[in-house]
Amino acid sequence: YILDGLNAERTLIAAECIGDGYWFIDRVTQYAKDRVVFGRPIGQNQGVQFPIAEAYIEVEAANLMRWEACRRFDAHLPCGAQANMAKYLAAKASWEAANACIQFHGGFGFACEYDVERKFRETRLYQVAPISTNLILSYVAEHVLGLPRSF
Repeated sequence: YILDGLNAERTLIAAECIGDGYWFIDRVTQYAKDRVVFGRPIGQNQGVQFPIAEAYIEVEAANLMRWEACRRFDAHLPCGAQANMAKYLAAKASWEAANACIQFHGGFGFACEYDVERKFRETRLYQVAPISTNLILSYVAEHVLGLPRSF
C-alpha cells in the first residue's frame, strides 16, 4: 500500500518538529531568565511561565507519540495512525512553542540576530506539508474512529 511508505516520512517530520519545539523552548526559557523588567526576570511571571510550560508539555507528548510510531514501524506493525498522530502533535507543539518564543521575545523576536523569526516561518510549513493537519484529522476520523469519509 503506497500510503504506508509515507509513515517513515511522517515520523521524520515529527522528529524535526520536535527538535524545533525544543529549540524554541530553550530559547524562550533562557530569554525569560535573562530579560529583566521592573527589577525581576520576566520568567518569574506566571503569564510567561505557563505558556512556556504548556508548550514544553506538548512537545514532550508529541515526542512520546513519535517514539511509539517509530517502534511500530521498526517492528513492521501497522503504524499509519501513530505516524499521522505523531506528525500532527509535533507540528502543533512546535507551532505553540514558536508562538510562545516570539511572543515573549517581543520585538526582538523579529530581529534577524535572534533567529526566532526565521525558524518561526519554517515551523509554520509543517502545518500544511508534507501532509496538512486537516488531512490527518480526516484520516484519524475515518480510519481510527470509524467515521464516514468526509470528502
